[in-house]
Amino acid sequence: MRIPDRLSSRLPGRLGGEKADQPVVPMVRLHGVITPQMGGPVPRSVINSTSTEKVLERAFTTEHAVAVALLVNSPGGSPTQSALVGDRIRGLAEEHDLPVLAFCEDVAASGGYWLACAADEIYAHPTSTVGSIGVVSSGFGLEGLIQRWGIERRLHTAGTSKARLDPFLPEKEEDVAWLRGVQDELHEMFVEWVTSRRGDKLAKDADLFTGEVWTGAKALGLGLVDGLGTPRGILTERFPDAKLAPVEGRKPLLARLGLGAPAAASLLGTAGGMQVSAADVVLGVAQAADIRASWARYGL
Repeated sequence: MRIPDRLSSRLPGRLGGEKADQPVVPMVRLHGVITPQMGGPVPRSVINSTSTEKVLERAFTTEHAVAVALLVNSPGGSPTQSALVGDRIRGLAEEHDLPVLAFCEDVAASGGYWLACAADEIYAHPTSTVGSIGVVSSGFGLEGLIQRWGIERRLHTAGTSKARLDPFLPEKEEDVAWLRGVQDELHEMFVEWVTSRRGDKLAKDADLFTGEVWTGAKALGLGLVDGLGTPRGILTERFPDAKLAPVEGRKPLLARLGLGAPAAASLLGTAGGMQVSAADVVLGVAQAADIRASWARYGL
């Protein structure tokens, strides 16, 4: 988009070139892993209650809005953040009496599908990956590694359950049993959310809550989505007179400067530039690996 066009799209009504009373469908992109961690100065797509608050408010308060579209592309993540964002979408929808349509892109799995269920209607592309209604926890067992290098683990706690599943200590059966209990509880909440939102649309003779994923085409027959198609195609058919208006959130600093992750990393490492500690680098690499693994589970 050229700069004059971009400025024009921000002008109200007649000043922007369209009819003052033209109906609008704001489109909010929910892209990334769902995590309480923020992106920081380096561009990184994440979804959480903080990063989505303003953009959702702008979408639902858009003048002449007739519906709100959610473009969901997420492999999931934090159950709590999924619930917080989903609840906020429902609250705004009820407050402003607007229908919400969700569109699954590459993947709307686990927490990503939780977000899609916040909509009144869900659509997917036939090739989308949809579902994964389950709970997963992952980590590493590093006890053997530190022993190999002669490293002594010193851990002091007050409370017998304070250091459960510490990656540097041997795994205990009682800790695993505790974790599975938590997972079962979260899974039950996930199932309750999906069934409350999808109701009788869900296929009665299918086990939909095993953590399995399906293509959009298969998900349609299972009642996980309401239809197949693209956002522009479906919205244009449903709201032929409406303007489709993307609503964007505030981008990280380096993204606004036009720097992607490789360029940002190069900038941060340049002599005379920003100072980054070794701990920051290790943490950043670990977070990036975790995010990459989340997408990789779905072949992306």
